Amino acid sequence: MDSKTSPSFAEAGLTQAQIMSPKKETKEHVTSQSAEAVKDVAFGSVAGMLGKIVEYPFDTVKVRLQSQPDHLPLRYTGPLDCFRQSIRNDGVGGLYRGVSAPLVGAAAETACLFFSYRVAQDVIRLVSVPKATSKTEDKLPLSQLVMAGAMSGAITSLILTPIELVKCRMQVPLTSSMDPTLRNRTMGPLAVIGDVYGREGLAGFWRGQLGTLLRETGGGAAWFGCYETFSLFFRQRAQAATGEKDPSLPIWQSMLAGAGAGLGYNFSFYPADTIKSKMQTGELASLGPNGGRQTFMDVGRTLYRTHGLKGLYRGCGITLLRSAPSSALIFTIYESLRAYFG
Repeated sequence: MDSKTSPSFAEAGLTQAQIMSPKKETKEHVTSQSAEAVKDVAFGSVAGMLGKIVEYPFDTVKVRLQSQPDHLPLRYTGPLDCFRQSIRNDGVGGLYRGVSAPLVGAAAETACLFFSYRVAQDVIRLVSVPKATSKTEDKLPLSQLVMAGAMSGAITSLILTPIELVKCRMQVPLTSSMDPTLRNRTMGPLAVIGDVYGREGLAGFWRGQLGTLLRETGGGAAWFGCYETFSLFFRQRAQAATGEKDPSLPIWQSMLAGAGAGLGYNFSFYPADTIKSKMQTGELASLGPNGGRQTFMDVGRTLYRTHGLKGLYRGCGITLLRSAPSSALIFTIYESLRAYFG
């Protein structure tokens, strides 16, 4: 540093450490964000896998109810009947058929949801909050958190569609729409992947993407929005009672907020999930009115015309029943891990 420059710094009351601090702060910010991303992925993966173990038998029943052929008498009269028939035919293990792939999928899905939720919040801060007043730790208003949840769901849908397609086809009884050599025997994930790729190519893994996109975008907004709403309610009550600025939630409140999030996520866009399951399991005729593959709207119209609104919500009860404890577990484990590891 030359003699002409030094006095101007001194006159301004700045030290060399302060001059270099923007670069240092930027480096520290990047390091901090990277650490947070690793935590989101790691903790989200653990929470997602444990939640999937709890919910998977209920999810199997839900998919089997959703994918029943519309041109034949219903195979199952309801969730309990589906449970009974499934256990009678395949044992309890049949309800966990194909769980290996969904476990990996649940880890990827939940990790992606929490990671992209954080990234979406950063993007919203960058766009909507003046740079001079923006801080990473500042809590966004509820409306913007809901928007971040929707963005998170939309991103996650791209990863989730292929995973769910393989899962759904492993959960339902094999049908005539599949390769005849694969009928009447259990299909592993590699067999399903080979069957899909052989008949539909790479694009076949994203069959039902629109349904997943609609479900995950709306569902992500509902999932994070409900959780943040319940959490805000509990924190405001705790603040009024104790005077703490940012009180932590006890486990039962975190679980209740997570359960409400699960109910909101699954009920809000359930018809989109039903149509997606239909498209992915191939229970409806593969050709649409114009001779091509059936679109999301084709499947939705056929299902509504055959069974009405009730058909779009087939299996919703069992889905809500399993989503509350599963979602409660996911949020509680995720928040507990973040609190423990800092």
